[in-house]
Amino acid sequence: MKKTLADLLLLGDPRLYQTCDPVLESERHLIPGWVADLHNVMEEVRAKYGFGRGIAAPQLGIMKRLFYLNVDRPVVVINPVFEALSDEMFELWDDCMSFPNLLVKVRRHKRLTMKYLDENWQPQSWEVEDALSELIQHEYDHLDGVLCTMRAVDGKAFKWRG
Repeated sequence: MKKTLADLLLLGDPRLYQTCDPVLESERHLIPGWVADLHNVMEEVRAKYGFGRGIAAPQLGIMKRLFYLNVDRPVVVINPVFEALSDEMFELWDDCMSFPNLLVKVRRHKRLTMKYLDENWQPQSWEVEDALSELIQHEYDHLDGVLCTMRAVDGKAFKWRG
């Protein structure tokens, strides 16, 4: 059944705090459906709230190590692993589809290299920095049951989207 905005897990749902299982090669046939659901829900969030560059499978209750990005083109990331994280950090106001009106100030690595499988089960390596590095760290955290609220720089690092 096609997932919609109503299926998006919201802050407080216990599934958002669970560690996801790797996608198995035997589950490859499920990936196109998962990606279609992730794409559709992200488009609904963009239409309703005006933001959204990535969404992780667990945000739709799919407890697998997969996320979908669409910044300048669609990218499917399966079973990602960070190979290198820069020592240099930066702070920014982060947002999340699972709590769309809340911003959280977090500290992230400025650069990273990630190894992953694409939607065709082909190994990829991607070096990113700045905003894309932050986005990938945010989505990767979802796969480990970590929300940006848990990475707040301090107790005053929260504000409503204005």
